[in-house]
Amino acid sequence: MSTLWIRYELDGQAGFGRLEGQRVHEHRGDLFGRHEATGRSVALGDVRLLPPTQPSKVVAMWNNFGELRAKLKLGMPQEPLYLLKSPNSWSAHGAPIEMPRCGGKVVFEGELGIVMGRRCSGVSEAQALEHVFGYTCANDVTQAEILNRDASFAQWVRAKGFDTFCPMGPAIATGLDPQSLRVRTLLDGQVRQDYPISDMTFAVPRLVSLISQDMTLLPGDVILCGTSVGVGSMKPGSTVEVEIEGIGRLSNQLVERSTA
Repeated sequence: MSTLWIRYELDGQAGFGRLEGQRVHEHRGDLFGRHEATGRSVALGDVRLLPPTQPSKVVAMWNNFGELRAKLKLGMPQEPLYLLKSPNSWSAHGAPIEMPRCGGKVVFEGELGIVMGRRCSGVSEAQALEHVFGYTCANDVTQAEILNRDASFAQWVRAKGFDTFCPMGPAIATGLDPQSLRVRTLLDGQVRQDYPISDMTFAVPRLVSLISQDMTLLPGDVILCGTSVGVGSMKPGSTVEVEIEGIGRLSNQLVERSTA
């Protein structure tokens, strides 16, 4: 049985707590350190959900699933292939995804997010899971037309770094076995992705270990595991939901950017 943790805003104040059904049990302290229950609980409907973590960075994987690699006729990566998503892209369950000012084709990618719980630098594969706090749902939104528009430079950061292009949530789940999970992505209620995490090229312990050889991962940082087949485009008004059993369903709508 997983335990669900959320961050929220209530009466203008940010807080965090344990989610049980439709009630949030407030905690104080540090979600990734020492914390305790306050004894207060509130209805989930009375709070506004925030991104479930405030990471220093989000590391996003490419070519990490066998089925998509076969479809795209890609080679087997010898090491994790990744980029970083920018802090302005973090977004929460229920928040709108805004069309970029440049317009273009906007693509959804439903993914599992690994949320770090401890400082992680140069750890072994055997130690890696000791540094993982839990898992969340994510949508690695991409402006697809920009990515390879300049033949001299692949624009990964720009294409994936627009405002609101990294919704995460609704919760962080602890106590899950990631190898048993499936990611389902729905576009306007129709299932577009349904793939197993067990198809990952670099499983969670190996992925965390290898990335930690390159850069220190801090509590709250997120690794997006990459995506599989079924990625597609969305139009303003489209709603994308990323669902993982044991975590919940992340839902966001693509909207035209306000001119105000």
